[in-house]
Amino acid sequence: MTGGRPPWAGSDRRIVRHPVPAATGPRGARQPRVVVVGGGIAGLSAATVLAERGVGVVLVEREPYLGGRVGAWPDQLGDGSTVTMSRGFHAFFRQYYNLRRLLARTDPALERLTPVADYPLMDPEGRTDTFRGIPRRPPWNALAFAVKSPTFSVPDLLRLNARAALPLATVRVPRIYEQLDGTTAEELLDAINFPPAARHLAFEVFSRSFFASPKELSAAELAVMFHLYFLGSSEGLLFDVPTDTFAISLWDPLGGHLAELGVDVRTGTSVHTVEPGGERKYRVHTGDGAVDADGVVLATDPRALRDVVQASPELGDPGWRENVARLRTAPPFLVHRLWLDRPLAPHRPSFLGTGGWGPLDNISVLDRYESEALHWALERRGAVVELHAYAAAAPGADRDAVVPALSRELERQLHLIYPESEAAEVVDSRSLWREDCPLFAPGSFAERPTVRTPDDGLVLAGDGIRIDLPVALMERAATTGTHAANLLLAGFGLPGQELFTVPDYGRLNPLHWFSRPRSEKE
Repeated sequence: MTGGRPPWAGSDRRIVRHPVPAATGPRGARQPRVVVVGGGIAGLSAATVLAERGVGVVLVEREPYLGGRVGAWPDQLGDGSTVTMSRGFHAFFRQYYNLRRLLARTDPALERLTPVADYPLMDPEGRTDTFRGIPRRPPWNALAFAVKSPTFSVPDLLRLNARAALPLATVRVPRIYEQLDGTTAEELLDAINFPPAARHLAFEVFSRSFFASPKELSAAELAVMFHLYFLGSSEGLLFDVPTDTFAISLWDPLGGHLAELGVDVRTGTSVHTVEPGGERKYRVHTGDGAVDADGVVLATDPRALRDVVQASPELGDPGWRENVARLRTAPPFLVHRLWLDRPLAPHRPSFLGTGGWGPLDNISVLDRYESEALHWALERRGAVVELHAYAAAAPGADRDAVVPALSRELERQLHLIYPESEAAEVVDSRSLWREDCPLFAPGSFAERPTVRTPDDGLVLAGDGIRIDLPVALMERAATTGTHAANLLLAGFGLPGQELFTVPDYGRLNPLHWFSRPRSEKE
């Protein structure tokens, strides 16, 4: 893409365009119908692309709101205030081309996103890494970050194991998984010999973005993250956040767009089983009846996907069903939101990442960027603060046994980091305990389900679904959702939508020769 590019396409001249799949079937005489199961980013992406090409879409979401894990819902505080709750802070990086293109359907200039000036990372020693002023182009962005960081010294840089670090600079998907998926992120960082402080502030913060500790995360996923944000893209290291609640900024407008396209949006209901047959190719059984469809998109979290497949014995083949059954969920996490009766110091950032602080992973000051929180804070001369703890307990931990003490510990750490908060009274609080994010465990990539399934007409989407492109987190959800729609459209003889990503190679081209297997060099 060149000059005149839309805002969703960013500024990197090396953005990669991926063509749509070729048609595999003839265009039928009747309008195809697809059931999309899940109204998160993946499901919304699929539903949007399908409906815009004339497919009849029924979108089924078990929650009463759209957005999935980035959704929002109304709540009322003890003082009578009506507020909007969510699962917490999300960063909309400029590299998230497919997600931003989805949002541009109702916000072409992306004016409902606002940039965050910086997101510093701080450890208990007070050492702080910052992304302000870092050049955008690789490899200078990563080098400048290391040089500016108080956790790196010249001797530290000299002690790094360059050969062990080589895969980080030469990422190609899926090759990087063949190289590193059997290794944990912690083992990779040990091999590279990163200084402990730098590990806490840089790599561990990224690792825990996957809701897992480095001991449980595939080193390949960490390498893809490093590529996506550092060495694979020149979009820069800063990001945008919605100017208001997720509902107002993102999903209510997109829901209206889908309604205009004729999408039948059914919230507050679940899909129980999917079986071949009926008046069309599949019959989908929901909480409010059955829907016959020519195609089905399962865009759910891992647990819901396992449940639907287990309850639908005619789907797929034994190997595929086993792979779905093996999908794991990351450890639970806590979002603890506080409404305080006084503001924090004006120099506090909108978002602070923390490394080495025990359970506390970050602090968000919502009234610095979200209109609803700002209105509440101005009216009461207070603040709205959110504390996150990722991988906060063992899988399956009892919420009632963990959350009260963990919430108190997060507040204690807030007081240490922002001392002025200790004098504030807590007007109200909410604690969200969730355990529904995918776990990218070492050695799991090869058996991870892909968008395409053994059944023509049945596709998967979501941030836990494999797609061999350099994407992660919310962008993986949007990318798999769009690709799922494209596969169905190809079967219907209809055109799909192109995908865009950062380059699937590091910018340090000469290093790729050294990273190739010996057999390829000879």
